Amino acid sequence: MGGIAVSFPALQHRDFTLLWIGQFLSFAGSRMQTAAILWHVSLLAAPGHKGIALGLVGAVQVVPIIAFSMLSGVVADALDRRKVMLTTQSLMALLAAALAALAFAGLRVAWPIYLLAALSSAASCFDGPARQALIPNLVPREHLASAIGLNTLVFQFASVAGPTLAGLVIAGPGIPWVYAINAVSFLMVIAALLVMRARPRQATSPAPRINWTAAREGLRFVFAQPIVRSTMLLDFAATLFASATALLPIFAQDILHVGARGYGWLYAAPSVGAALAGLVMAYAIDRIERRGAVLLWAVAAYGAATVAFGISRSFWLTLVCLAAVGGADTVSTVIRNIIRQLETPDELRGRMTGVNMIFFMGGPQLGELEAGVVAQLFGAGASVVSGGLGCLLVTGLVARREARLRHYRR
Repeated sequence: MGGIAVSFPALQHRDFTLLWIGQFLSFAGSRMQTAAILWHVSLLAAPGHKGIALGLVGAVQVVPIIAFSMLSGVVADALDRRKVMLTTQSLMALLAAALAALAFAGLRVAWPIYLLAALSSAASCFDGPARQALIPNLVPREHLASAIGLNTLVFQFASVAGPTLAGLVIAGPGIPWVYAINAVSFLMVIAALLVMRARPRQATSPAPRINWTAAREGLRFVFAQPIVRSTMLLDFAATLFASATALLPIFAQDILHVGARGYGWLYAAPSVGAALAGLVMAYAIDRIERRGAVLLWAVAAYGAATVAFGISRSFWLTLVCLAAVGGADTVSTVIRNIIRQLETPDELRGRMTGVNMIFFMGGPQLGELEAGVVAQLFGAGASVVSGGLGCLLVTGLVARREARLRHYRR
């Protein structure tokens, strides 16, 4: 245990470790449900409209993100972050249970899935800023990079286990059981939060009122900080063009012909690469000196691997490409999060995270809609390849325009 504490110093802190362990099953259950929703919608879609039906999953989830992200950041700064998480985790558990009940009853139309996915996205909008802003309160500043790396790592390991298990459950007991398992998985985080002894924040200013004035203060802060702003814009643009997860059912069913179990492996492949990269990053992040350059190269690798995925017609080559996508994304995610957390005062962290959710979560969801529309018009392969090329173009433009990001160091 002593060696682990030296390599991953954030694990020395009880409250962080409780949350870190509790999140594993919850994240795994959520990733199971995300994969199951896409598969479920693909089965319910009208013939010839599968691409647009899958793209709509992202569309209905992005609306709450746009509507609530900035306000949710104010809530995370104004209220007890642990209590906010208890509320959101409980609500998401109830929504997953509702999905399970509908599926067990033999749901034959897709609109209830869209509705519950949108409500779950709304709850997640309030959960994310509270969770991310809570982490710096659980570890000292010198261990924050380790905590962010470990948090990314546990999410990626859960993302490997979740979709793989989802494929097995869908092919075996069936889709309703995936939703039921997810509902139960939230209990682990709830239990961790209940026994946590989070230290109080060292407030340097009064807690903000929950209103749009406070939200705009967070927005002004983000756009007044070139480093913070550029990481968010890079994230949004890259994921807008290169998000192809929603099209995986089409690749599994119509291009690679690998069925539900193969779909589970395809969905999990990015997380396999991400978990390996996360393990390396959690150990080595404090040794990376030129963090800005590494971030830009990681996003470029993300786009290039996406292009290769769109071209591939081999199941095993596709798995490798998707693993590379996940690995590159994890490297960029860890560095982006560290830059933003270190450059933001604690009293603004929730609002910064709320603004970031528009980019971090809105980009992929809008990207899934964009990918679905392009796939409907030109085919799934063309959609993925063009998205990867778009990501490379945007990365080059940001690298050229943002000299401070290129030269950003530890």
